[in-house]
Amino acid sequence: MNTKLVMALSAIFLAIIGISLTFMPQEIAAFTGLGFTKIYQLQLQILGALFFAFAMLNWMAKGSIIGGIYNRPIAIANFTHFFIGGVALVKAVAGNIHLHYTVWILAIFYSIFAILFGIIFSKHPSQ
Repeated sequence: MNTKLVMALSAIFLAIIGISLTFMPQEIAAFTGLGFTKIYQLQLQILGALFFAFAMLNWMAKGSIIGGIYNRPIAIANFTHFFIGGVALVKAVAGNIHLHYTVWILAIFYSIFAILFGIIFSKHPSQ
């Protein structure tokens, strides 16, 4: 499997979310319909920093050998993030099929990345 491509795509995906949450918390709060307070803005910006930091980790590690015992913490962290996020999003979509299309798109991307990182984590890079 081409881990460089998976790492680069996941980095871009996470960076888009991170930058959006960091620099557009008011717009995202309005879009979600959850209301807007200063503490909510702060939480969204901190969440954006987390996503962006994860994106930078993936971008910097994209040239490294990943899989099996190589860079195991990076592979398992990505798998865990995308698996838990994917399960939560799929559960939300299954419970309410009328959710906004962006939730469906996020659920699809998260599920794909969870599968890819599961494969990367469980296989030796040469297989």
